Amino acid sequence: MPASHTPFQSHEAPNPSVSEAVAHSLPHPARSLTSSPTDQQGTIVVELYTQHAPRTCENFRALAERGYYDNTIFHRIIPDFMVQGGDPTGTGRGGESIYGPKFDDEIHPGLKHTGAGILSMANAGPNTNGSQFFITLAPTPWLDGKHAIFGRVRKGIRVVQRMGLVPTDADDRPRTDVRINRAYVLRGDGGGGGEEGEEEVGGEA
Repeated sequence: MPASHTPFQSHEAPNPSVSEAVAHSLPHPARSLTSSPTDQQGTIVVELYTQHAPRTCENFRALAERGYYDNTIFHRIIPDFMVQGGDPTGTGRGGESIYGPKFDDEIHPGLKHTGAGILSMANAGPNTNGSQFFITLAPTPWLDGKHAIFGRVRKGIRVVQRMGLVPTDADDRPRTDVRINRAYVLRGDGGGGGEEGEEEVGGEA
């Protein structure tokens, strides 16, 4: 699979800026994360696989709870592949974890990039996870074993699919900002229906 079809954290010069927005917010405790765009396109609730990737899930949950993802953009979108965000600098080069600049992969052999809605960590190579993540728009089996899966979209997949259709430039950067207005952790059940040992994060877009 071409390198351009790999979610990565760039160490090169930042891509051109973008200009339109989607947002992320969260509905229930550590069990879900929600997001919402400035034009209120919808709500995204993400179920976290806390039993399979506990450190990765805690990183995502804690960053969301701190407001780290608030007002950040999805800086890289490739149709029929994935949407990538989580970089507070908006360049694709930034972002740190709660454990320090980077932390090790938590790759579970039973989790695969089998279809749309898989939540996984973007990286710059093995054991370089920070704050950036991506959501798949289609099966991406070439990413298995290379990117840590830690959840899936439980509600709002159509919102994610609409995000995947926004016009982008030659660097896969949206021409209009797709922004996480607010991300928050849901307290309580939240109606997500997640299994025991799983958590969710949600948002409005």
